[in-house]
Amino acid sequence: MKDIIAAVEKHSRMILDAERYIWNHPETGYKEVETSAYMEENFRKLGYDLVMAENITGFYTTLDTGRPGPCVLVLAEMDSIICPEHENANPETGAVHSCGHNAQCAALLGVAAALKEPDIADKLCGKVKLCAVPAEELLEIEFRTNLKKEGKIRYFGGKSEFLSRGYFDDVDMAFMVHLGPTFNVKQGCVGCMAKRVTYKGVAAHAGGSPWNGRNALYAATCGLNAINAIRETFKESDIIRVHPIITNGGAMVNAIPEITVLESYVRGENFDAICAANRKVNQALCGAALSIGTNVEIVDNPGYAPLFNDRNLMNLTAEAAALAIPEYTFEILEIFGSGSTDMGDLSCVMPVVHPYAAGAQGKSHGSDYYVKDPVAACVGNAKMQMGMLYLLLTDGAKRAQQIIDAFVPRFGKDEYLAFMDSLCSSGDRIEYDESGIAKVNIR
Repeated sequence: MKDIIAAVEKHSRMILDAERYIWNHPETGYKEVETSAYMEENFRKLGYDLVMAENITGFYTTLDTGRPGPCVLVLAEMDSIICPEHENANPETGAVHSCGHNAQCAALLGVAAALKEPDIADKLCGKVKLCAVPAEELLEIEFRTNLKKEGKIRYFGGKSEFLSRGYFDDVDMAFMVHLGPTFNVKQGCVGCMAKRVTYKGVAAHAGGSPWNGRNALYAATCGLNAINAIRETFKESDIIRVHPIITNGGAMVNAIPEITVLESYVRGENFDAICAANRKVNQALCGAALSIGTNVEIVDNPGYAPLFNDRNLMNLTAEAAALAIPEYTFEILEIFGSGSTDMGDLSCVMPVVHPYAAGAQGKSHGSDYYVKDPVAACVGNAKMQMGMLYLLLTDGAKRAQQIIDAFVPRFGKDEYLAFMDSLCSSGDRIEYDESGIAKVNIR
């Protein structure tokens, strides 16, 4: 373990430089061109051969120890969020790493560098797959919907997309360490459905003849109010969250808005709860359209599955932290988070763990979020991940094999992807006949 710690610390400057570079070059999902190029350049300098993702950003590489054993996937997310209010946001796009993914990428480079140090990989068996993955933050739904229509992606989330492409077919388990205020791991977090809602009205002069129009913006605001009116019907145990935004509310103030567009998630603790809540939301959205006499197009796509961290991997992470970063406290938190991540998709088919490293301050996704302690966030993070690999892949990979043998998947890979595809729906939800009678398809 001392050799592993020293191997990471040897590359501290490179790790910390990477954190600053990526912080200063934020890019949203499937647009991480500079970030992907930077990561690629540094991986190649370390001597890795890379497999680049086709038509999108990201890549992976596999270090084969030459000794029998499982394949462990180690991930880092490249994308940023959008928060124009942050002082470090890109002035043109509003992109900023108020999510901490810059620290993930820096830590992954630290793991990659440490594995190339003399005798480090010789202590391990099996394979380590290192992956710089795009598009974890589920935003810009219209942009991703267009990518899907163009056939460039099948899924909105990068990990789901890589899974569907077969990039993880040889993987037996996976982990990824996110940034937070402390070192910890939770039981898991909710999944979500991604929604794009378009209210379709009739344009007219807003002052001269508003009676000739049908106001799509008013229909949308009725829809938002209708969603708020059903919130008390959501069970606390299902951890339902619905949080729409308006992305297009009209072209000019002097015209009745013909089109208003919303984007939203419906989050929940399990798939049944997500689907039930989503149907209620669609019913509310359709009812609002009926009240104004507009139509509403609802495009539903699977966001992310609920994440269930593997208990054995949670315990192993705590052990690794005690060995590799004893200067920090690591906690196992018996709570279930209300955020979402596409690590949940991987947790459906393989054992995964998604712990947190310390070093962040401020509100996640907020304008006051910063990396306060980059040494903990990146160098300490990389040390902990190397400790996890050490525990998993030494001693003939005994611990890794025990975890694999104990894991019961919720789906096979193909079964899971088919299920996710079954959640997709789109189209206008109301059909009006000539007499004004409406037929509604809530789905």
